[in-house]
Formats: sequence, C-alpha cells, structure tokens
Amino acid sequence: MSSEHPQKETHHQQHDKSSVPDNYVTHTLKQHPPLPPFQWRNWRTEITWIPLVLLVSTPLIAAIGACYTPLRWQTALFSVFYYYVTGMGITAGYHRQWSHRSYTAALPLQYALAMAGAGACQGSIKWWSRNHRAHHRYTDTPLDPYNATDGFYHSHIGWLLVKPRIKPGFADIQDLSKDEVVRWQLRWYLTLTLVMGFALPTAVPWLAWGDAQGGYVYAAVMRLVFVHHSTFCVNSLAHWLGAASFDDKHSPRDHLLTALVSIGEGYHNFHHQFPADYRNAIHWYQYDPTKWFIAACEALGLAHQLRRFGENEVRKGAWSMKVKEMRREQEGLVWPSASEELPVVGWEEFQEQARTPARTLVLVAGFIHDLAPFLDAHPGGRALLATMAGKDATTAFFGGIYDHSNAAHNLLAMHRVAVLHGGCAHAADEKFVPPAQRLRIVCHDE
Repeated sequence: MSSEHPQKETHHQQHDKSSVPDNYVTHTLKQHPPLPPFQWRNWRTEITWIPLVLLVSTPLIAAIGACYTPLRWQTALFSVFYYYVTGMGITAGYHRQWSHRSYTAALPLQYALAMAGAGACQGSIKWWSRNHRAHHRYTDTPLDPYNATDGFYHSHIGWLLVKPRIKPGFADIQDLSKDEVVRWQLRWYLTLTLVMGFALPTAVPWLAWGDAQGGYVYAAVMRLVFVHHSTFCVNSLAHWLGAASFDDKHSPRDHLLTALVSIGEGYHNFHHQFPADYRNAIHWYQYDPTKWFIAACEALGLAHQLRRFGENEVRKGAWSMKVKEMRREQEGLVWPSASEELPVVGWEEFQEQARTPARTLVLVAGFIHDLAPFLDAHPGGRALLATMAGKDATTAFFGGIYDHSNAAHNLLAMHRVAVLHGGCAHAADEKFVPPAQRLRIVCHDE
C-alpha cells in the first residue's frame, strides 16, 4: 500500500557507543529537521497517491455496489470468514510473527500468513514490520510513524495519505531482510495482493454458488474496508480508548471494544509493555482470537516457541498501576496532622486547658484530642467522653471500656490538637498510627 523504504543506515552506525546521544529522538530531530507542514498548494506532490486511491475508492465501491447487489447468506458468511483470514494475516502474521517474533510459525504457516496478509492490502511484511518496530521504539514521539499525539485522524489514516514530515526512527530489520518468506512475499507482492485481495474472494462465491458480483462487492471490497480500519484502530483507537492497565508512561490503552474490532489486538497497553508476548489478552475471558489461533497452531504442530512474559513482571506492572490509582485517591483524602506539625504541651498545661468549658481534651496514645465537636455524635453518649476530659484514655479507648473500631481510631486522629511532652507512644506502636494511615502509600523519596 506504500512504497518500500530502503534501510540505508546500519545498526552499528546507529549505535556507535562512542557517540551515543543523551536522547536519541532529540538528537535525530536536530540532525534531520522535519519537513514544512503540509500545504494544499503542493498537494499533488505531497499526497501518497496509491494509499489515497485505495482507501478512498474501496469504501465508495462498497457503498455503491451494496445498493445494487443483493447479499446472499453464503456470501455474507464467506465475507466474514475471509475477513478473519486476511485479518489474521496481519495480526498473527505481520504483527506477532514478523514484527515481534513472539512465536515461530512453521514454514507452511508462514507462507499462508504471508499470502493472507497480502490480501489485506497493507503493504509488504518488510515495510509494515519496519514501521511497526519504529512505532514501538519511539511511541508518542515524532519518530513514531503513526504518532498518536498528533491526533486520532493522523494515527488512524492520515499518516498514510501524506508524505511523512519526519522519517520514521531507525528500526533494525536485518532479520526480515534475510527471511526467505519475507523476501518471497516482497518479490511477488503486487501479484499476491491482486489475487488474495480481489480475485480469490470474487472467484470463490462465483464458482461455489454463482455470486461473482456479490463476491466482489462484499467478500473483496467491503471486506477489505473492514480489514483496513480494523487494523488502523490499533494505531488510533487503542491509543485513545480504555485503561492503562500496566503502565501510563505512553498512550496505549486496553479496551474490549478495540479488541472486538481488531481481532484481539485491543489490549494494547499490555502489548506495549510486553511486546514479545504472543498474547494480547492474558485472561481467558478476554477476546483475543489471534492468541487462540496461534495456540491452536501450536497444538497442530504448526507453531512453536510461543513466548510469554514472566508472570511476576506482568503482575508487577498491574500492581504498579493499582497503587498509582490508590495514590491518586489517597491524595483526595484529608489526613490527621503529623506529630511534628502539632504543638507540644506539658501535663500541667494539658490539665489547665482541659478545664476550659468550650473544650473536651482527652489524651490517647500520647496525642491530645479535642472531642468537643464530637460529643453529641459519640455512640456511647457525651457523658462518657466528658468524664474522660483531662485524663489518659488510652487504655479505655483500646479495650478498657470499649475496643473501638478502625473507623473510630481514624476519626479520633482527626481531632488531634497537640502532643503531650514525653507522653507520645513509640512510632511502631499500632496505637500511635491510625489504621488507614498505616496503609498510606508513600513514594520512595518521601
């Protein structure tokens, strides 16, 4: 769907240890400044015509053709089936086999996936995988060919229609250059695209149940429109809709809707964190037919060396995001004053202040609390609290009269007004720290 981009620089040239920049993206942009923004006055030379013609003509042909072509049930079923065949050519083939080497397909399966991928009309394996590896390496930067930070339209389809303003960042594709299947597909790509993308899906309904026109409109053209935008959603929708389940450093997100429209590629946050894993969805209930297909091929002896990222690291990523969410929730809560923020008073001063009619000062675990605002709300009655004014109620609070709940301990701490000189409990004592505060999340530098 686009011309090949020869990889002129070598891996060693790009990674000369004697001149490694502090930031490769910034360094590259200084060395190769972006082209000027797209201008309509130069549209004839700025547009990439092959993708434009293909991506504009197919929806028009499908829409007009559907108005004049009855949809037979056999053709409908075959169109859906062929959508999955060519879609798997991209997801199981281009993406998980060649871009990420997340598993090793047997040679017959590799040829089948290469042909199916050609039927999706999205460029050769080499071109597609080179861009995708750059996307992973430079996610959300100008060197990402379908940079999501440039907007939904750009990442979905815009990057294909206009010549790139910045050359995609370096990605090592030496393995693809040596791959016999990749080389074979590249050599026969145009023929494979025409046969697998248009001739075969037209011929099967024609020869099997006499519906050549329906085969062309629905199984060839309309199916191709769905395959295109199904795949494009992984670059756009999957960076916009959903949750950052494993990391929030970059834009990829996990969402069932994206998985449904992309043959299982919608758990994109997981994928960007663990790209070498043959799965996108790690739970049995998550929709990932590409994962199921690869697993079935393994059972049939057509795939092996299925790579799974370590369970401990996967769980660590999920745990980190849960902790971040709890930290954000924690920051919205009001916490009791720390001991160093409170005045320190002696016993005599405590006694004197406790005799003030407007205050009901009670000592618990070394902290002086003013319980006057809580007298009428106390479940045990205000009289009980009043009798403890000016006294050490630590034993009474922790079981002597009533073994108070965690909620009561948390609430009590919110009424702290001072620290008794020499009377503060040891910080390790559970009576000193309210239950909720014991679980409070702190950063490593706090």
